[in-house]
Amino acid sequence: MIAGLVGSETTIGGFHGFKEKAVPEFVRMRRATQDASTIEEWCRIMEKGNNGGYANAWLLGDVNRNEIARLELGLKYVHLEKKRDGFFVSSNVAEDVRILRLETDIEDTDIRLSGVARRVRWKELMRQYAGKIDLELAKNFEADHYDSYYKKDLPSNRSLCAHGDLDDRMNAPGVPFSPGGTCDAKVVDSKLAKEMAFSARWGSACGTAFDADSFLAEHPQFDWMKGLLKSRPSQPWTVFRAAKKRLD
Repeated sequence: MIAGLVGSETTIGGFHGFKEKAVPEFVRMRRATQDASTIEEWCRIMEKGNNGGYANAWLLGDVNRNEIARLELGLKYVHLEKKRDGFFVSSNVAEDVRILRLETDIEDTDIRLSGVARRVRWKELMRQYAGKIDLELAKNFEADHYDSYYKKDLPSNRSLCAHGDLDDRMNAPGVPFSPGGTCDAKVVDSKLAKEMAFSARWGSACGTAFDADSFLAEHPQFDWMKGLLKSRPSQPWTVFRAAKKRLD
C-alpha cells in the first residue's frame, strides 16, 4: 500500500437530484481509488463530473498521514470535513444541513426511522468511547442492539445491528417483520490497512443466524419469497488479506 487510503460509503437516504449525462458514481469511485494519493485528491476525482446518482457520505482515512475525513457528496452541495483526532459517523442521514434540507426528504428528528435512530446511537457510542476505540470495540458497535426509540436493547431496524425480521414496526413506518437488515460487517484499523487486510463477518454482525424456511413458516405473508429468500448461518469474524502472489 503506497497511498495509504481506506474508505467506505453510507448511502444518503431520501436523496433526489440527478444529471443524466454526467459520470456515474462507480466510475468515479474506481478512478479515485486507483489514482488518488491523498484524501483531497480522492475527493476532487469524486466531485468531477458528479451525476448525483447514488449519493453517499464517504468515510475516509489516510493511514500514512494519520487523517480521517467525511465527504458528503450531494449533487448541488458537497461538504468535506477532515481531522487528525476524533471521529466521523454516518447512518443514511446527511449531516450537512444544505444537503439534508435541500437535497433529501428525510425527517431527521423522527427517531422512529432507522437512519435517525442509528445516528443517535452512533454518536452516543462515539462520545462514550472516544479515544479508546479499537477493532474489538468496533465489532461490538456493529453488533449493537440498542434501540434509541424504545431506549433499550431490542434488535430491530433501528439498532446498529439491524434485524428487520424481528421488528414488528408497531410504532414506526414500514412493513412489519420485513426480512432485511445487516447482512455483513467489516472493521479495519491502520495496522490491518497497511497489510492490505480487514476483518469481516458474513451475515448478521452479532452472529445471529437467519433461517429462511423457519422465517417463512412464521410469517406466511412473505410466502412469495420461497425459493428466493436465502438463509444466512452464523459466521465467525475473519481477517481477509490481499493475495501476495498473482493468481493466474
